[in-house]
Amino acid sequence: MIAWSTAHRSLKRRLADGEHLRGALLRLPSETLVEMAGVAGLDFVVIDCEHGPADTALLQQHLTAAAAHGIDVLVRVGSNEPALALRCLDLGAAGLIHPHVDSREDAARAVAASHYPPWGNRGFATYSRAGRFGTVTAADHVAASRETLVVTMIETRRACDDADAIAGTEGVDAVLVGPADLAADCGFPEPAVVDGLIARAHDAARAHRRAIMTIVPSLDAALAAERQGCRLIVYNMAHVLMDTLRVLAATGTTGPSGRTGASGTTGTTADPV
Repeated sequence: MIAWSTAHRSLKRRLADGEHLRGALLRLPSETLVEMAGVAGLDFVVIDCEHGPADTALLQQHLTAAAAHGIDVLVRVGSNEPALALRCLDLGAAGLIHPHVDSREDAARAVAASHYPPWGNRGFATYSRAGRFGTVTAADHVAASRETLVVTMIETRRACDDADAIAGTEGVDAVLVGPADLAADCGFPEPAVVDGLIARAHDAARAHRRAIMTIVPSLDAALAAERQGCRLIVYNMAHVLMDTLRVLAATGTTGPSGRTGASGTTGTTADPV
């Protein structure tokens, strides 16, 4: 990660100090959304390189926009992609979210890809953006890199069964359960089944004093998650934006074209979605 200044406290340090942090998940490439998140006062953004574009040129532009507004960036990399993890960290990401961590061995690999020796096996370089293009000492660069946040994603029944070992792996900072993948892995059972597995994973995270990250669609969901002990709240911006657009599209009256909109002059007011 890039050391912004002595006044900038890393996400990892802020979690250690007991803070609750909120961020935005961005799957659509847009430096403007990164800037808006910073201006709005969110603590971080998540750039999704698993289900979104993994173009490192675009990623660098997003990281540059984030730095200009003092907001940290976490990157969700694809499963078992150490080369991409290395590039994200060299570009200055504050941390990595590793999907499909099913075992202690998977968690150890995620930690290793996220840190320099002796904590991991990340390739060393100070001439990257994270090293301020070679202007920092090796010692300072290593010290900054130790602030890298490592988030492991639990997304299968097997991972839930092994959640205690995953959360207990040295170097894991936070746990994120992926409910959609988990439901798919279980054959889309009744919601109570998935909820029980999620609770098991969260209990393991708490037992090992790991932060719990969760992705939410709204402020109400965020507040509910915080009451349940989640300390890394991530707003799903695709969901937020689509809900907002659908509400805007459905608000107003039906015009002559038959479409619903605020500018219509005839018909009845549509129910919000």
